[in-house]
Amino acid sequence: MIRSAAEFGALVREHRKKLGWTQTQLAERCGTGERFVVDLENGKPSCQLEKSLIAARTVGINLGDLNSVSPSPAPAADDDLGYLPRFP
Repeated sequence: MIRSAAEFGALVREHRKKLGWTQTQLAERCGTGERFVVDLENGKPSCQLEKSLIAARTVGINLGDLNSVSPSPAPAADDDLGYLPRFP
């Protein structure tokens, strides 16, 4: 399960590299700018969801695939949202 923007971005990067594409090539294929792909792959939490999903589909990630990704460390038993960032 993907639990963070960083994990999602890393998955997109992994699939892009398997395809042998540069970030510029992925941006062209999914109709975004290269800066968006850089931010997405670096886990920028404010990346637009629609563009992120388009990029994921472009490199061959299906939403069903997100359940088969290696799990993150389990959250604390008393807090099932422990993996989420905390803001002051």
